[in-house]
Amino acid sequence: MGQKSDTKRIRIGGASGYWGDSSLSTPQLLKDGTLDYIVYDYLAEITMSIIARAKAKNPDEGYAKDFVDLVLKHNLREIARQNVKIISNAGGMNPEACAAAIRTLCTALDLDLKVAVVTGDDLTPQASDILALGYTEMFTNDDLPAPETIASMNAYLGAFPIAKALAGGADIVITGRCVDSAVTLGACIHEFGWSAEDYDALAGGSLAGHILECGPQATGGNYTDWEDVADSMDTIGYPIAEIAPDGSFITTKPADTGGTVTVGTVSEQMLYEIGDPQAYILPDVICDFSGVSVCQLAADQVEVKGAKGTAPTDTYKVCLTALDGYRGGTMMTFYGIDAAKKAEAFATATFKRARALLRRLNAADYTETSVEILGADSQFGSTPANSAAKEVVLKVAAKHPDPMGISVLIKELSGLGLATPPGLCGFVGSRPKPMPVMKLYSFLIPKNTVHIEIKAAAGTKPHADVPGSSFSPNQLCRPAPPSTAETENMVTVPLIKLAWGRSGDKGNKANVGIIARRPEYLPYIWQALTKEKVASVFAHFLENSAPESVEKFLLPGSNSMNFLMDNVLGGGGVASLRNDPQGKGYAQILLATPIPVPHDLLETL
Repeated sequence: MGQKSDTKRIRIGGASGYWGDSSLSTPQLLKDGTLDYIVYDYLAEITMSIIARAKAKNPDEGYAKDFVDLVLKHNLREIARQNVKIISNAGGMNPEACAAAIRTLCTALDLDLKVAVVTGDDLTPQASDILALGYTEMFTNDDLPAPETIASMNAYLGAFPIAKALAGGADIVITGRCVDSAVTLGACIHEFGWSAEDYDALAGGSLAGHILECGPQATGGNYTDWEDVADSMDTIGYPIAEIAPDGSFITTKPADTGGTVTVGTVSEQMLYEIGDPQAYILPDVICDFSGVSVCQLAADQVEVKGAKGTAPTDTYKVCLTALDGYRGGTMMTFYGIDAAKKAEAFATATFKRARALLRRLNAADYTETSVEILGADSQFGSTPANSAAKEVVLKVAAKHPDPMGISVLIKELSGLGLATPPGLCGFVGSRPKPMPVMKLYSFLIPKNTVHIEIKAAAGTKPHADVPGSSFSPNQLCRPAPPSTAETENMVTVPLIKLAWGRSGDKGNKANVGIIARRPEYLPYIWQALTKEKVASVFAHFLENSAPESVEKFLLPGSNSMNFLMDNVLGGGGVASLRNDPQGKGYAQILLATPIPVPHDLLETL
């Protein structure tokens, strides 16, 4: 690791939030000219299943080829000139092939850059042996799937192997599956010499990584107050974290770029895709974000500090994707009077025809179907038939054990085209095809059963994380809920007037983070948004709409709260038939909720 410093600060740019992010981010960050590192996050559960299939077809693939062919190919000379170090999980299911492609590129560009690879996360080759040990799905306690159905099985690794690779002289570090924040935390560990026991600093560095990991979501992307950045969305800046030795940091962006960095944008990203904010469990540390403060220092400069940490657990989380049948469907539009009723009637007739044909073929019924009428407030739980919308988008989808069943549905969706109510139309392209459903399973595996290695030109070195210890959230001391002042002069306003919101997914769970725009709003929001209320708002999505399906957490340091909902995404990711399989718009639904507040508070709106 590096030498411990009490004064040095490092600047890290976040250039990628997913596989498909803009290739303009890297030249933008390089133009800033002040960075020590640029980090890239390419992986998600959906991505792992996609690249696993790619590797199965071609053993030389299975990584984010765009990272090499689009990003590094056009920017590596400038990266080398500025001596900026690169860390990325672009290795996916094949980090060594990714590293080999980068070394070939370095040779072609006559650049002497050292590339290191972190391996050990891919447990797919040992899947049969691991499954024989009797692990069960950590959220549902269901049995794990049969080995022959498995596409990928990866442990989420931490940041210390990355730091060790940097200490060995690497200029570029490529990993497979690691937690998203590890690419940032690894740089911090190396530069500041943090030990495995520097828990608060590790929590702060992890939070910096969490802010950077989704790129411009921290600088105005996906922002509640989107109109503040609408005119500069095309030039939106990618985030930079200036990190101090204690783990606190300032979030900013390159000069002369679009977007904005505010308490709202950074707080939204802090709450994005988290569960219990006092038990944000990572391989290197258990983070407590409940006391984190988010403060505007100047235009596009937001200070974040106060993260706390405790010893990590003795397990790694493993995510497994497995084939679980097939899915398919399409979208089409209806317009005219009673558009929603027309769409609903068409969908009903389509499934009747498709099921009749399946019976004649002696085939199984659909295991799941989905009809959503967008434009008729279906995402808000409204009944489409009662909608006055004059134009809607009909989304029809289904799952079936056999691709033939999906082909039948798609054929009958077209076959009813001349028997439909009037107003059917659409932008016509090729007919959709059946797609495999890759179901996500998660389980915990002891750390000492995962063998991590750092591979570089100088050789291969093993790495073992600290053993960790057992942990239970029941041992946590929860913050006292805010209290409201009694008043008879109450008025009701939409939550969006009082708060910012951001939502996201983890498997079949979704979270909605709500941040009060002013501290005095928090007690009234907390009081109004009970678990019962949130469950009722999302009842049309929840498998079980009882309040027990919703968890509620308070973050007093940032005047915010977080809701975690279970079994709310129809399986989530590529296993879901929903229009929003990752809950990205769920905050927008909750922000429409009426909230009673004292009339006097309206003067601050």
